[in-house]
Amino acid sequence: MAKKEHISETPATQMLRKHKVAFSEHPYDYEEHGGTGVSSRELGVDEHHVVKTLVMQDDAAKPLIVLMHGDCKVSTKNLARNIGCKSVEPCKPEVASRHSGYLIGGTSPFGTKKTMPVYVEDSILALETIYINGGRRGYLVGIKPQVLTELLNARPVHCALAE
Repeated sequence: MAKKEHISETPATQMLRKHKVAFSEHPYDYEEHGGTGVSSRELGVDEHHVVKTLVMQDDAAKPLIVLMHGDCKVSTKNLARNIGCKSVEPCKPEVASRHSGYLIGGTSPFGTKKTMPVYVEDSILALETIYINGGRRGYLVGIKPQVLTELLNARPVHCALAE
């Protein structure tokens, strides 16, 4: 099946356009539970440059977003220590969807239903271009990582674990 040229707007792309952020669009064939391994392979980019958007919650069940390299895991212990709370854990999929307004596998940190604090693995900010979910499954946008701190007020943290 041929790739569609036109990609319909998502809350994420609407937010990026509203703030005049330059971004490239990268649709690909989504695979259930394929993760960043599939998207990096389909786009022909290093998985380290594909950034996953993870909805987590702190010990008070307050939601937060963690942006992590595709080829790394989040050390929830280090994250909790970095942000000054007792513990952090991933939200259940249905809870994450409720907070973000996106389907799992299509979660973008841009244009979320609820405003949540955003934390970004520090080394992501050193990359030239990152590929991050554009608000639907099988759709990434390429942006400069500085957009994360400028638009989302993302706070740098050190919590990556090699996959």
